[in-house]
Amino acid sequence: MIMYLLMMLTAAIVSYTATWGARLAGNKLELYSPIRSRDMHSTPISRLGGLGIFAGVLVALVLAGNSFFVKDIFRNNTAPWGILAGAALIVIVGVADDLLDLRWWIKLIGQSAAALVVAIWGVRMTVIPFIPEPLVIQNEAVSILLTAGLIVTTMNAFNFIDGLDGLAAGVAIIGGAAFFLTAYWVHRTAVLLDRSDLATLLTAVVVGSCVGFLPHNWFPSKIFMGDSGAMLIGLLMASAGVVSTGQISSGLYDRANGIPTVIPILLPFAVLFLPLLDLCLAVVRRTALGRSPWSADRGHLHHKLLDIGYSHRGAVVLMYLWTCILAFGGLAFAIFPWHIVLAVDLAAAAIMALVTAWPYLRQRGPRHMAGTTEKPARQAE
Repeated sequence: MIMYLLMMLTAAIVSYTATWGARLAGNKLELYSPIRSRDMHSTPISRLGGLGIFAGVLVALVLAGNSFFVKDIFRNNTAPWGILAGAALIVIVGVADDLLDLRWWIKLIGQSAAALVVAIWGVRMTVIPFIPEPLVIQNEAVSILLTAGLIVTTMNAFNFIDGLDGLAAGVAIIGGAAFFLTAYWVHRTAVLLDRSDLATLLTAVVVGSCVGFLPHNWFPSKIFMGDSGAMLIGLLMASAGVVSTGQISSGLYDRANGIPTVIPILLPFAVLFLPLLDLCLAVVRRTALGRSPWSADRGHLHHKLLDIGYSHRGAVVLMYLWTCILAFGGLAFAIFPWHIVLAVDLAAAAIMALVTAWPYLRQRGPRHMAGTTEKPARQAE
């Protein structure tokens, strides 16, 4: 745990410093994107924050490759470097989009290329986590395509949710922390000669880099992570999920002090539920209107929260709370009896649903009462 926390701390320090440098450079060179109708800010702000996040990831992974215990992850294993190469490519694509506003199909080609780099030279899905028995993927081409598709989907999910100051970074910190604790616990309690784990390391550096970036991005934001940062987080989170699901067929989760096999299936979806939900709703909404699924609009979940009366910070905190319930509610299944966890999760979700809808219900209440009191008056006339 100490080495993982040191890598997390390293990523945080480097990310904070590098983001500060990217912020100064962006402001001095006036590297701003045009303000769009869906944007929540009215003054030009640099979108180069993804460079700071990537710097934290890069330095932490390079240092990990030469550090006690975690260097075993890199021994005779090209996966970390394949993931890092894909990350570097997606950051380049993201920066180009942030500065030049690339056409959606050009960005999709770049996302696909980065995902294929990870799938070919980094990690790939070898198991489809069905219940009760996982399906082993025998065909290499199918494995590569499924992995690339998962990574592209996750990158776009995180990119879509990055619409309010501090939102995407905070969601990544909360979800990544739950993922980190699960992966660490599995390898800590299982009977293994080598307890180092790539998924644990990846989530540690993602959490650390986002922690370092968040002070610059908290409302009112001084710099945005841009597409480069959001897609980078998505790529790394998806890669960690692929590593975890690939460990199902080894029986590792069954050997880890009774942790059920369902956890590596459930947790990635729980952690990414809000970004994936927002992505699915956006695709359905835009397609129904006859528009491209990749066209931008102002209909995301965080926009809806603002529309019903939440403040900027209030909407972000609410999304944080939902992520906590989903991520740590999923993690709890590995520790406590499932029926107790399910009951608590459902109760927490019901309370949060009421809290979420409260501004809307409060606005409707007076209007509804006014409408009911006006009817007798009109009848009397």
